[in-house]
Amino acid sequence: MSAMRVSTDKAELDLQLIHRFLSTQAYWSQGIPEDTVARAIAGSLCFGGHIEGVGQVAFARVVSDFATFAYLADVFVLPEHRGRGYSKQLVAEIMAHPYLQGLRRFMLATSDAHGLYAPYGFAAPAKPQTLMEVLHPDIYAETKTA
Repeated sequence: MSAMRVSTDKAELDLQLIHRFLSTQAYWSQGIPEDTVARAIAGSLCFGGHIEGVGQVAFARVVSDFATFAYLADVFVLPEHRGRGYSKQLVAEIMAHPYLQGLRRFMLATSDAHGLYAPYGFAAPAKPQTLMEVLHPDIYAETKTA
């Protein structure tokens, strides 16, 4: 197994790779425009997973005020690099980042990776009745046809 290096340097991120994965393979962002991905990266603390001689193989971003709240989003490892512990390494490094310590609430949404996040303290909301959202699940499809 090759070692993965995690970096928060946005200059090292491969925008085309991230966009290609999010727009075609991620269930949560099918069809997302590249400029939307670029804006999301610009406004987030991003984590890129890189393998020497291969390039970027993983990505995640955190939206936060770095004092009280954070939201973990767009976490992925490319399919051909899964099963090697990279997702656990990525999440561990995110959770250890100095800007993300002492937060009152750290949230994420997942349909299929509860087992990845549970060891880091993530659980179903204690009071889900207190949470609200505005959801536009087909916004990227709507954007394409508009």
